[in-house]
Amino acid sequence: MSLTVETKVWEKDWRFILKKGFIKKVMLGLGRTASKRLLLINNVDRPTEVARYADQLIHDGVLDDYVFVDDYATVALDFFKMNREHLGVGYYYSIAELVSIYLCNTEYLAHFSGDSTVQDGVPLTWFDTAIELLRARDEVSVVNLAWDLKFSEVDKDAIFLEETFAYGYGFSDQMYVIRSKEFKNDIYTFSHPESNRYPKYGGELFEKRIDSWMRVKSRLRATSRRWSYRHSNFPAWHSLKGILWRVLRQY
Repeated sequence: MSLTVETKVWEKDWRFILKKGFIKKVMLGLGRTASKRLLLINNVDRPTEVARYADQLIHDGVLDDYVFVDDYATVALDFFKMNREHLGVGYYYSIAELVSIYLCNTEYLAHFSGDSTVQDGVPLTWFDTAIELLRARDEVSVVNLAWDLKFSEVDKDAIFLEETFAYGYGFSDQMYVIRSKEFKNDIYTFSHPESNRYPKYGGELFEKRIDSWMRVKSRLRATSRRWSYRHSNFPAWHSLKGILWRVLRQY
């Protein structure tokens, strides 16, 4: 299976994800059969310290590699014929995903935001199912797990349903499986009125641009009707809430 599984960290969450092992559930679960397990490191204050933890995860067999996003940001933007001004305030919300697509050398790419993980019980073969769907249905550009167990919401948002997947529009950068070649194309300049639902603080961010392209070009996403990922907003590491969060989760 020619698949890269990736996640990303930045200054406000890398300690949860790397230091306390949040990354392991994805990489040692669904990601264990991937061709490559990659970490994207973006906008951290102490790169050497973060790299030390990433190196240990490679040594422990959790990761295969990591990259610093800043090392590839300019060349990735050039490849997509974009610049920082095109993304505006959405630059830091978008650049890691654009770099990962630019660098991806496997046929398929599975992405999890750093604060997203997998529901217990998701079959370890789920990526195989997602890739089989992408191979079988040309009109589908994105396959993802449902978000936060909200299966009724998934069905409500769908254009049509099948037993395993709901099909419709929409895109989230929290979790996706895509054909890397398709996302290397010139697809980041579209706009659509429905895409204005994305938060204004993110500007013309990556997920908004993809959502617009999919709607304009009638590209579908397939969302699991049975299995879900979970998304957590990490509190500040040194705050009382952050300490309680780690204690309650036994980190």
